[in-house]
Amino acid sequence: MFLRSKTRKKDGKEHRYWSVVENRRVADGRVVQRHVLYLGEINDTQRAAWCRSIEVFDEDRSTSARMALFPEDRSAPELACAVVPVDLSGLQLRRPRQWGACWLAGELWDRLELDAFWSTRLRPSRKGTRWLNVLKTRVAYRLIDPGSEWRLHRDGYERSAMGDWLGEDFAIAQSDTLYRGLDQLVAHREALFSHWQVRWQELFAACFEVLLYDLTRTYFECDPPESGQRKFGYRRDKRSDCVQVVIALIVTPDGFPLAYEVLAGNTLDQQTLADGLAKIERQYGKANRVWVMDRGIPTEETLALMRNSAPRYTIWSAPRKGV
Repeated sequence: MFLRSKTRKKDGKEHRYWSVVENRRVADGRVVQRHVLYLGEINDTQRAAWCRSIEVFDEDRSTSARMALFPEDRSAPELACAVVPVDLSGLQLRRPRQWGACWLAGELWDRLELDAFWSTRLRPSRKGTRWLNVLKTRVAYRLIDPGSEWRLHRDGYERSAMGDWLGEDFAIAQSDTLYRGLDQLVAHREALFSHWQVRWQELFAACFEVLLYDLTRTYFECDPPESGQRKFGYRRDKRSDCVQVVIALIVTPDGFPLAYEVLAGNTLDQQTLADGLAKIERQYGKANRVWVMDRGIPTEETLALMRNSAPRYTIWSAPRKGV
């Protein structure tokens, strides 16, 4: 990696803009430059852009002094501190990492008191793998730059400061470790929803009288398994050649998820609602709720059951196209 400057003249003045770039060799043998980081303008008229002061501690005198960094190929203006010339041509950027977003993810984690919830449920393995830190890494990755576990293993972990924050090395981002960490979570799903219910009520005064219910599908490009939930079923994206699963999700109008369920890929939309209603009643109690969902999900039989139940439900369905 190295620094590259571009000069531009505007209104009779010369402006220089600096970027951090790296050379990449492509398949045909050419070397191309990849833009890594934009540093902005470094000139005499915009001091805030180029003048970066640092605090230097003198061990012999046990005192500190403020110093300013300035490109050595230019004369420094008069400043109220000592000036240190910097050879920009020799500056290298090594392993840049995103820190601010990782810190914010940690703050959200602490606000939700997830350490208290998971610390007793995710014990370290006999080989020393700290599953709690594996989960923190995956959660922060989903918040900052969502992608697959393989992408997190390949380059996402190295581009973030999660290792510095958690005191972990790259072993925590091994692909098999990331996938095995998912197996540790399933058994605690219902308890996690109960924990979120309490935190959302305390932090956001969330209520659960209006709920949104919807379905989606995700497919797998693989051979049909002999058993399990991956089945052939109806798809709107014309990938009927792939097995799939159906995912039912229930959220509040503010977007707080309350429950989800993974169903077999050949499950019809109309067959999912009854179980969803029972799950919400068990988790959050019975109430006179308003349900919002697509018109094709509830059947007349299910609607009659909801209207005659105690408590009663109100159903708002999206109209058909053209109606």
